Amino acid sequence: MVDHNVFIAFMLTIAASLATVIGGIIVCFFKQPSARLLSFGLAFAAGAMVYVSLTEILNKSISSFSSVYPENIGYSFATFAFLSGMVLVLILDRLVPNPHDTLEKNTVSEMNHQQIMRTGLLTMFAITAHNLPEGLATFFATLDSPIVGAPLAIAIAIHNIPEGIAIALPVYIATRNKWYAVGASFLSGLAEPLGAVIGYFFLAPYLNDVIYGIVFGLISGVMVYLALDELLPTAKKYSKGHETVYGLVVGMSALAISLVAFKFA
Repeated sequence: MVDHNVFIAFMLTIAASLATVIGGIIVCFFKQPSARLLSFGLAFAAGAMVYVSLTEILNKSISSFSSVYPENIGYSFATFAFLSGMVLVLILDRLVPNPHDTLEKNTVSEMNHQQIMRTGLLTMFAITAHNLPEGLATFFATLDSPIVGAPLAIAIAIHNIPEGIAIALPVYIATRNKWYAVGASFLSGLAEPLGAVIGYFFLAPYLNDVIYGIVFGLISGVMVYLALDELLPTAKKYSKGHETVYGLVVGMSALAISLVAFKFA
């Protein structure tokens, strides 16, 4: 029989993960996709990913390492893990080159839907990767104390909404299929309960602060690299004015506000 606290921890983790679907549903209410909307959406995703990576995920890596080693050593290890994540994606990008097609015009009919879809899937991959440890964190925090876990789950749910938008928008524009867009955001959200399951059944005996530090550091590096190398260049390609910088600022602001809300939860 499943322990009552384990059941509550799993339910809270699942509830937080489903907030990504809300972001996907919001995308379905957008009007006819346009190049400018795509530019804004991709820059929004980049801003969200860079902000959460540098202010939250990397700090989690630093704090995890620093709980084991002296502060200066912990900071150094986290920095090394962050840079290693960027180098890993750089090597992968060299082994499997990204065909950046040139576009002279910015009309919807001339969008390279294959490239947009690739960008959307890479966004889903990056966000899914950081959802795994978020699921672990939510589950174990709730398992230890539901009073602590509940506010954490609420905060994660809040910032899962803009993440759902970031995933669903390029998929929707590439496929024109709302179900695909919502499905992509749903699949990414499932990484959180999957992380909880993996943590509970397989990793619990081995998890420690050093492992968390490595994982969070690598993920923050991967997300920043993908945002700068994939999302922003593609966003700029389809922009006609200031959509890219507006999207970047709004994406950062959305994640910042969600994290501020967590502090008061």
